[in-house]
Amino acid sequence: MDQQVTMQESINTDPAAQSQPARRATLQDYVQLTKPGITMSNLMTAFAGLWLASYGYPNWVLAIWTMIGTALVIMSGATLNNYYDRDLDKKMKRTQDRAIASGRISPLKALLIGIGLLLVGLVVLAYFVNPLAAVWGLIGHIFYVLIYTPLKRVTTLNTVIGGISGAVPPVIGWVAVTNNMDPAAWLLFLILFLWQPPHFLALAMLKTEEYRAGGIPMLPVVKGFAETKRQMFIWGAVLIPASLLLFFYSSVGYLYLGVMAVMGIIYLVLLFKGFQLKEEDELPWARKLFGYSILYLTVFCAAIVVSTMLDNF
Repeated sequence: MDQQVTMQESINTDPAAQSQPARRATLQDYVQLTKPGITMSNLMTAFAGLWLASYGYPNWVLAIWTMIGTALVIMSGATLNNYYDRDLDKKMKRTQDRAIASGRISPLKALLIGIGLLLVGLVVLAYFVNPLAAVWGLIGHIFYVLIYTPLKRVTTLNTVIGGISGAVPPVIGWVAVTNNMDPAAWLLFLILFLWQPPHFLALAMLKTEEYRAGGIPMLPVVKGFAETKRQMFIWGAVLIPASLLLFFYSSVGYLYLGVMAVMGIIYLVLLFKGFQLKEEDELPWARKLFGYSILYLTVFCAAIVVSTMLDNF
């Protein structure tokens, strides 16, 4: 920690750095403030939940308002996460050029944008969708901004805790249609919750040295790769049967069951291979696993949409 403070002080006292004014923020800076990649992936799962609850025949006006409200809440969370983590972002190479960390967007402006996005998003969900959707949007936001973001600095459990907020979007999609927490809604929550630890722990392995430099106690930093791979396998092993249970509690058909069974077996094989690697092969494996986890989530959502549509055609 002392090393980090010394590094930051050297940056602040460098005359060359002080003489270079921050560039003005661009539209792209404001877009990146909301983490569009994370927003889009969460909207994908929200739409899958909405589609599933609608048996493949959604009310498109309701769907549009649900996507807008959900997007605004997610964008708010991302913006406030950037606001809170601005000091950490300055310490890591991949985040040093973020708009707040580099000074292109002031912290106060980011804070106001984040709060504004949240309020508008909750109003949209409550008024144009239903209050339960707004409640779940707020739950996800609270876990991401007020619980996960601060705990990221103090515990390796941050990935698990963050999984709660990441599991909320498909629930918003479901309750937007049903206005009720059915077993399928809880299963959607469980599946997305279980999917996240292997996904983000693979990323943490790839960024271990940056997290170490930033003083962030991610599991690979604190416990090493062996324990990280063990936990990734456990989470993945529970994810596979949970994903198949959706067949019994929703309108997905045999196409979903078959596709997700195959995807799950491949996932488990990849996770198991992690125990047999030489040290020099661990990062390439983590990169491959990270990519496959994205594919798994995409196929999961696509299988819900296609299988539900075919089963109710």
